[in-house]
Amino acid sequence: MLTPGSRAPAFSLPADDATTVSLKSLAGKTVVLYFYPKDDTSGCTVEACEFRDRWGAVKKAGAVVLGVSPDPVSSHLKFKRKFDLPFPLLADIDHAVAEAYGAWGEKSMYGRKYHGILRTTFIIDGSGRIARVFQKVKPKGHAAQVLEGILGA
Repeated sequence: MLTPGSRAPAFSLPADDATTVSLKSLAGKTVVLYFYPKDDTSGCTVEACEFRDRWGAVKKAGAVVLGVSPDPVSSHLKFKRKFDLPFPLLADIDHAVAEAYGAWGEKSMYGRKYHGILRTTFIIDGSGRIARVFQKVKPKGHAAQVLEGILGA
């Protein structure tokens, strides 16, 4: 897992709007990079909608929010439209970026072990360094925590 002060791994991923978003293209901006398991599921919807509902404050703070999951762009587009999300959702289909950030690992559900997204959020400062890490994120109330982190970063 990355720690505050470490260099954020570079990435370039397809977004829901048919563009490609890279960390390099966001140099100088505060980036909120949040990893979530799956579009249109209960926890992921709560988390995304809370970021949406705080979008004005996030923009005022000069930050950019990027949601990342292994879902394809087509799924992201439906999810974004359904909930009117104002920020890009990025498709990390091979989970290489999640792995680079330590947000991919072993999980367990009903006694079955498998690998998947570990719900994690990173605040990356304008110089490309990790400013804050939120692990084992609980979706409800998380956007408020992140906003506090942005304002304190």
